[in-house]
Amino acid sequence: MEREKKTFNKNKKDILLVEEISKEKVANCMQCGKCSASCPATDGMDILPHQIIRYLQMGDLESVKNSKTIWTCASCFNCASRCPRNVDLCKLMEAVRLTIIRKKDENKLKPEDVPKLMVDKKIPQQAFMSAFRKYSK
Repeated sequence: MEREKKTFNKNKKDILLVEEISKEKVANCMQCGKCSASCPATDGMDILPHQIIRYLQMGDLESVKNSKTIWTCASCFNCASRCPRNVDLCKLMEAVRLTIIRKKDENKLKPEDVPKLMVDKKIPQQAFMSAFRKYSK
């Protein structure tokens, strides 16, 4: 049986952006799997946490962006506390989510939009502050 070689679109610029936002280096991960073993949310994930880092190491950011895993992550920091190389996967997943949210010149929350959104009393004010932080760059 012959192995299939998978090639990725190695766009270093996108990976560097994720590393810049998260302040983490994906190359530091040695793929021990402790992050996946300690994650309480793996039942709802299509790619395990250690595999997310491997995809990033290989330059396959598109598969990571299209996965359910980045949205399933509970940011409980179990992975970061158990990592022998001090790689904070929660920060990396948040950075990937931010790259999706921060599409250049798209989907930005403007101050003049807030009064219309404040009509819904179920939305907490913290959500608006968080939205300004995430959508403003």
